[in-house]
Amino acid sequence: MSLTSAAAANLVTLAEGAEHGGNHASLNPYITGGGALLVLLLLLWVTTRFNRDR
Repeated sequence: MSLTSAAAANLVTLAEGAEHGGNHASLNPYITGGGALLVLLLLLWVTTRFNRDR
């Protein structure tokens, strides 16, 4: 199987899933957004700890 035919098969599979809404049941937007916010706040805290004037 060549790379282009494998990519075409994957695109067909993705297109078929999009017809049914496309969202997975476990992807709660509030949990995803809250997790992203938590990670960004953690990165901000780490950055400010390393960026102190000594």
